[in-house]
Amino acid sequence: MDVFEFRDKLVGDYRDFTRSFIQPKANDINHFLDSEYDGGRYWPSPLIQINPSYVTEGTVESLASQGILSPVTADIFRFGKNASSSGHPASLYKHQRQAIDCCLRFEPCVLTTGTGSGKSLSYFIPMVDAILKAKAEDSTPRIRAIVIYPMNALANSQREELEKFLSDYPDDHRPVTYARYTGQEDQDERERIMQDPPDIILTNYMMFELLMTRQNERDKAVIRHAQGLQFLVLDELHTYRGRQGADVAMLVRRVRERMNLNLVCIGTSATMATDGTREARQAKVAEVASKLFGQAVPPANVIGETLQRQIPVEMPSRETLARALDKPLPDHADFETLRHHPVAAWVELTLGIVKDEGVWVRAKPKTLEDAAALLADASGHLPTTCQHYLARFLLLAYRVRDINDKPLFAFRLHQFISGAGNLYATLEAPGERKLDLHGQQFVPGDRSKRFYTVHFCRNCGQEYYPVWHEQEPETGQLGFQPRTSRTSPATPTISPTVF
Repeated sequence: MDVFEFRDKLVGDYRDFTRSFIQPKANDINHFLDSEYDGGRYWPSPLIQINPSYVTEGTVESLASQGILSPVTADIFRFGKNASSSGHPASLYKHQRQAIDCCLRFEPCVLTTGTGSGKSLSYFIPMVDAILKAKAEDSTPRIRAIVIYPMNALANSQREELEKFLSDYPDDHRPVTYARYTGQEDQDERERIMQDPPDIILTNYMMFELLMTRQNERDKAVIRHAQGLQFLVLDELHTYRGRQGADVAMLVRRVRERMNLNLVCIGTSATMATDGTREARQAKVAEVASKLFGQAVPPANVIGETLQRQIPVEMPSRETLARALDKPLPDHADFETLRHHPVAAWVELTLGIVKDEGVWVRAKPKTLEDAAALLADASGHLPTTCQHYLARFLLLAYRVRDINDKPLFAFRLHQFISGAGNLYATLEAPGERKLDLHGQQFVPGDRSKRFYTVHFCRNCGQEYYPVWHEQEPETGQLGFQPRTSRTSPATPTISPTVF
């Protein structure tokens, strides 16, 4: 799939959809709206983000051979499992290994790594290992870990991921059990959880709040089964802000007091603190997490990602880039050949990673136009040529795979789309009136000219202005005030009027 063509089609379809409801009759309004739509007001240029390469550190199997993890944990967490293969050992990124060590020490921690960095495995691996070891000493069925997601869709997704690792075990002989409890379950599912509690519950904070406060026997039984809870995970920690953050912080404290004072809290978030030095950001995240968890989180337990270069070529010179762009890209390429391509180095060092305080960090996402302008400056080619070449190169780099079926560059195209709002205009003749989409009350710099909401006839497209015909408070003269279905006149009204 050409994601750039897909994006253009998506935006085109959305434009046609939003413009299909009203066909304004006035030429000046049509010209104004066309210019706003063409300028990308409701869909700015998409942002390009390159998935970086993470530093790896061993496998789950190697940790099991060292006695750090259980052999059963190594059997569970294997990639590529299917009916005909047991898969291969799950390799670990450095930040995953750091999180595993932290969890196995039963210390609170926060993972602040990017999307696609394997944050869920960072806590599921040590969580499952701790559950296996605890069940070896006490096999009484009970809930030992609860994972709280901000959205049910995330809970559903993680349930599917767990199923991939445990699907090769018979349902009645799984070493670790799990269940979703978000309100989407039917009566039978809830009864099963009450009668035979799973080791891990996937839920959302509102449902967990209800479980803690409702008094029906089923919910009370679930809470009883969670006595001695070992782990509590708050996924997407940055979503818990303001009043919701205070609610979640109080919930965690009640859970700790009611179930286990030594409960281990784990948080994950792709973005939290962005200002200051690396140490300052860690300290700020640790401070926020400590307030949410109700226990001190050491800054050292705020775990970020450790990135590395995957392209062996340094930033190419202007001449090298210019020569590379002069040559057409092939439809197919060898992984190693493309890996040594000058544009590959430019993409990685411009759109992928940059140095910050001596370490590699993710580059800020850029629009395709901005990226093309940077490539044009670096190569001397026209921006339009660079934009076309860059889009084709990224698509080729995604199709080219290494021996582990990983692309040279996995990239994301972020497209933000906003809904169309109201049109506002002054009470002047077509062609002379001021038009606006921001919802301002007056024309900037001229408070004698007021904006009014413009409505349209759905049949003929004729515009009209709902107003109140009333006395101006300052002058006592008759004038017009904006009218909506929710407003009433401030002074005695002559009549509601439509122009």
